[in-house]
Amino acid sequence: MDVLRIDLLFQIAGIGIFISVLNIVLKQAGKEEQAQMLTLVGVVIVLLLVLRLLGDLFDSIRVIFNLF
Repeated sequence: MDVLRIDLLFQIAGIGIFISVLNIVLKQAGKEEQAQMLTLVGVVIVLLLVLRLLGDLFDSIRVIFNLF
């Protein structure tokens, strides 16, 4: 069990940079609706990564306090 998940932090940052670059390209091409959907997809992907981390956190708390 890793305490520091630097790789996950870099994944989230990479997703953010990638989505923002594609968002700029789509907006300059006049595709605002697709840019908005792309941003929404990026937010959902990052939220799924964070939810996985929260699940790991709750599992760790359960093990530490011998719950269930």
